[in-house]
Amino acid sequence: MSRRTRRPRPARPTTPATCPCGLPAAYADCCGRLHRGQATATTAEQLMRSRYSAFAVGDEAYLLRSWHPTTRPPGADLDPGLRWVRLEILGTTEGSAFHTTGTVEFRAHYTQGGRAGSLHENSRFVRHEGTWVYLDGVTGD
Repeated sequence: MSRRTRRPRPARPTTPATCPCGLPAAYADCCGRLHRGQATATTAEQLMRSRYSAFAVGDEAYLLRSWHPTTRPPGADLDPGLRWVRLEILGTTEGSAFHTTGTVEFRAHYTQGGRAGSLHENSRFVRHEGTWVYLDGVTGD
């Protein structure tokens, strides 16, 4: 009898009860709808929140789908040792249902190896084929 080796399976997104994006809603009814493709973001901030939630639950497919094709990397390189714990929206410009561009400044808090940290970014979003997508961002502080 031959021994078969198992191929590594891609990590499946986890499903939290409350939405990681910080809004007072259940994940399934908030960012989960966007991740499942049942809705699209109506504002740049909503897309930002949904992308943060995708990082938190490990949904690489959504992250890549919501990235502009000209700046999209081949993979999201999710670190399984990094745990996203809180999102702060610091400011927005434009990015409403009536705009074609917008920015969202945020601070995303995480833990890694028992140590707390944060990522501060000013992200740019654009409409591509009618849908909000992440274009790029400038990190700092």
